Amino acid sequence: MILHTSIQGSGEPLLFLHTGLQTGNTDFQYQQNFFKDSYKVFAPDLRGHGQSPSEEIENFFLDSAQDLLETINHYQLKKIHLVGCSLGAIVAVQFARLFPERIQTLTVSGMMPVKPDNWLDLHMQDVKTQEQILWNDDFINYFDKLHSSGWRRFIHLGKKEDWYPFEDMLAMYHLEFPVLYIVGEMNAHETVGATIYPKENKHIHVAVIPFAGHLVHEDQPAIYTDIVITFLECSQG
Repeated sequence: MILHTSIQGSGEPLLFLHTGLQTGNTDFQYQQNFFKDSYKVFAPDLRGHGQSPSEEIENFFLDSAQDLLETINHYQLKKIHLVGCSLGAIVAVQFARLFPERIQTLTVSGMMPVKPDNWLDLHMQDVKTQEQILWNDDFINYFDKLHSSGWRRFIHLGKKEDWYPFEDMLAMYHLEFPVLYIVGEMNAHETVGATIYPKENKHIHVAVIPFAGHLVHEDQPAIYTDIVITFLECSQG
């Protein structure tokens, strides 16, 4: 499916993939506003989010990678700078693995390369947190307005213990184009990647950001953006 996409600016295509239960318009706002002056910024709504309605999310990550391919083909983009966080980062890595010839650079954050020893405990905590959304009228009204359909299915999909594609995320070290892996220092399960990826692949650069957690682009937007600027500039040519 061709994803609903917001577009602004001009220049090389820079595409942002939002986190779970957000949209292209509600996430990476600081970064989109900054980069629109020097890049053509694309911000799609992933399937089941925003104005990209879909009830088909059982194979969400692989289907979303195909959606992204159809979307950039629709806009006649040969290669893109791709940026994603959390859910968007997983989709970005899947896309990069499947269609490496369409990637100029890849920037990801908010993802785990290996399964934590206490994954079951972490998973159960996430399930409880997500279930609370369905019992809160304010949250329900907010997400009903934000998404045309399908968002409740993500709550139920996240209940599966094996929903996270750890092996595919670890396989990122096979990529042969410039990759930037950004993590917040407060998330130990994500900072593990900072020690794993560079040992395996000279194309992968890492940045550990202080006073930041899972959503590093929101916790430290200016620092995050400065690092991405440097990465993009150093990756030219």
